[in-house]
Amino acid sequence: MGLPKFSDIISLSNTEISEAIAKAENKLFNLRFKKATRQTFKANEIKSTKRQLAQLKTLLTSRLKNLESKDEN
Repeated sequence: MGLPKFSDIISLSNTEISEAIAKAENKLFNLRFKKATRQTFKANEIKSTKRQLAQLKTLLTSRLKNLESKDEN
């Protein structure tokens, strides 16, 4: 499975992005917990989850800034 593309998440609505952020944060917590307790997991999942989380947060932040700038005008 390859890393998700940024163009794939652009089509999501703001609520879907918020839900995806919550899921990604939960997944990252679980992966870090597995690492700390030395359970088996795929190490590259941490990197890909962090990347996905950053993309989602960046997109949500830029959309909210655009909404604020439109409200001011």
